Amino acid sequence: MSDNPLNDGFAKKNEFLIGIDSDGCAFDTMEIKHKECFIPNTVKYFDLQPCSKFAREAAEFVNLYSKWRGINRFPALTMTLDLLEEWPDVQRRGVKIPKLQGVRDWIERETKLGNPALKAEVEKTNDPDLKRALDWSVAVNEMVADMVHGVSPFPNVRESLQKLAPVADMIVCSATPNAALKQEWDEHGISEFVEAICGQEAGSKKETLGQAKDMGYEDGKVLMIGDAPGDMKAAKAVGALFYPINPGNEEASWERFFNESCDKFLNGEYAGDYEKALIAEFDEYLPEIPPWKK
Repeated sequence: MSDNPLNDGFAKKNEFLIGIDSDGCAFDTMEIKHKECFIPNTVKYFDLQPCSKFAREAAEFVNLYSKWRGINRFPALTMTLDLLEEWPDVQRRGVKIPKLQGVRDWIERETKLGNPALKAEVEKTNDPDLKRALDWSVAVNEMVADMVHGVSPFPNVRESLQKLAPVADMIVCSATPNAALKQEWDEHGISEFVEAICGQEAGSKKETLGQAKDMGYEDGKVLMIGDAPGDMKAAKAVGALFYPINPGNEEASWERFFNESCDKFLNGEYAGDYEKALIAEFDEYLPEIPPWKK
């Protein structure tokens, strides 16, 4: 088995292709993962104890409540640190925020932003910033494995997968590590509906969706379902359509997909005004400016 499940025998079987994000989209796991697993380790590994209140608020804004919701953990980390460094309340406390230049440089040159690529880079360069980020990321994964279980898919996810399985090839397209994705989809008995489960080790969402689309699917017959602007960008970058799961209103979004949007997609009635209206609504949910800057 390779890090990229699309290389392990994935092939076009149906005329439709659907990519589905996992955390916050199919599963209500974003809050527990970030608040209970990511943020405590961010405070611990990057010495943010003197400004932990602000670190939590900045990390929650980036990862949950902003246009950057759902981005890969490493760019999210550096963005959180940047917000802290420019926050006057943090500055007044004289807290030294780590720059992590080694991590920033690695993000610029690497597309597969996951632990395997980071571990290889640490072994090659012995960069202390990269080592620190790897230790943090490993600790996060261990805490997620220990903490996050029993969180079922949103209502109408399973029903939508069952409805689509006879007519569409479906893949999980996520920035979560492969192993965590497989565990969650297996635990709830829905992995049987998807052809491949592709996490951060497989590449970016744009790379994963693009690679699958290039297996021979026509424009207008590829859809990405996601809860974050990054999912929409990945879809648009490869010429796919996008269905938004609105953060904080996920159940209504899945109900609409199951009862209405899914059929519009299969009948060729999704692109155009219908999709535009859904995206305009989605765009209202997530701000760009943190509340403390207003």
